[in-house]
Amino acid sequence: MSDKQKKPQKLKARLPRGFVDRSAADIHATNEMTAKIREVYERYGFDPVETPLFEYTDALGKFLPDSDRPNEGVFSLQDDDEQWMSLRYDLTAPLARHVAENFNEIQLPFRTYRAGYVFRNEKPGPGRFRQFMQFDADTVGAPGVQADAEMCMMMADTMEALGIKRGDYVIRVNNRKVLDGVMEAIGLGGDDKAGQRLNVLRAIDKLDKFGPEGVKLLLGEGRKDESGDFTKGAGLNADQIDKVLFFVGIKDYAQSAAQLAELVAGTANGGEGVDELNTIGALATGAGYGPDRIKIDPSVVRGLEYYTGPVFEAELTFDVTNEKGEKVVFGSVGGGGRYDGLVSRFMGQPVPATGFSIGVSRLMTALKNLGKLGQDEVLAPVLVTVMDGDVESMGRYQRFTQALRSEGIRAEMYQGNWKKFGNQLKYADRRGCPIAIIQGGDERAEGVVQLKDLIEGKRLSGEIEDNASWREARVAQETVSEADLVAKVKDILAAQAEDRRRAKDV
Repeated sequence: MSDKQKKPQKLKARLPRGFVDRSAADIHATNEMTAKIREVYERYGFDPVETPLFEYTDALGKFLPDSDRPNEGVFSLQDDDEQWMSLRYDLTAPLARHVAENFNEIQLPFRTYRAGYVFRNEKPGPGRFRQFMQFDADTVGAPGVQADAEMCMMMADTMEALGIKRGDYVIRVNNRKVLDGVMEAIGLGGDDKAGQRLNVLRAIDKLDKFGPEGVKLLLGEGRKDESGDFTKGAGLNADQIDKVLFFVGIKDYAQSAAQLAELVAGTANGGEGVDELNTIGALATGAGYGPDRIKIDPSVVRGLEYYTGPVFEAELTFDVTNEKGEKVVFGSVGGGGRYDGLVSRFMGQPVPATGFSIGVSRLMTALKNLGKLGQDEVLAPVLVTVMDGDVESMGRYQRFTQALRSEGIRAEMYQGNWKKFGNQLKYADRRGCPIAIIQGGDERAEGVVQLKDLIEGKRLSGEIEDNASWREARVAQETVSEADLVAKVKDILAAQAEDRRRAKDV
């Protein structure tokens, strides 16, 4: 076969695994949601800051999931000077680097928020993506737990600003120091017990899934599931298990605080942790945030090696149906805590910090479940149709389009093959255009335009199924002078908006 006869290889269009293309509807919904979150953060006195997607890999440090090699868990490349750079894994490590690098210029406490993509070089799966958006707020340089308490209040306010009503969410608070105190109290305090401590934490984290009885098995010898698979336990004795279960089973913190203080008495940090939880509870209650909104809950376990004090989690408490058809609580949409060690890595001096991170796509899923997103749907543009292709007519159509745009109305002039007018109305229908503007030679001679209310037209012509009949039907169509075009379009759009509002209220 000659070279001429060889067909060129067609490039295959493939989306990389673990990544998604985002639609206009998804982007508009995200913008709507993040604008509401931003408004709350700004109200609390936080300012935006933005760091790049790449950091030097050593700046991400031990907070990588696995740090044996630069590409484990993160996407990395080598710079021309052979330094490893990685796409950021979260928004917190880059903030720590930014604060340390600009420490002499920034005003402490430094209160900032950031929204942006983070990247995980992990095996993708259902609901697990390699690129996703987080929205963080952090206070650096405030050692007192009032900064942690305020984070929790801000998260509660954020949930309500997004339309999640009281009773459908709770901000749950625990403390790393208390958990460390409990571990020390049951004899798991030393470095040599780190592996066993991790197994205990993993068991506690399964409380929602398996309940107290399941956790009891995981704290002891182990647990066999329905399929017969056996998970080895943490190997605690009965007395140790009772103390851990008492701690994570506390439902009414006020009633159990004294007993908890007794349990951790004499440990390095346990008593301090209990005092911090008591202070957070008192500050929240004093500011009007009762336990229905901010709740001290010792079962909260968040990647605790990262945190040094209070930890918190925003949980949505309403039921949703999972892929198996079961009713389950929606669960966590964000969390955070105090991480006093993170900035200090760069500084050689202690720098206190506390922060919160929202998982944007997970929270969006929740809001869609509640019907709270897309309320401010973005209208498709008004379509200026093209009846004549000569330069003079085109100039006039363009002038109509610009007149609408200059008044803040989304508008576009038809850009396809204008000779088949039916295709223009098909386009308007598929695009969801609210109005079509039509001017042929007759209208031009009279200085008028035809306005077709496509929303009303579709409603009135519901029984007309084929496109030709719909095109001929002159329903919801009126003639106005060119001078009145913009005002009339505004009237029609306002009437359509009112109809939509009434339909929602019904």
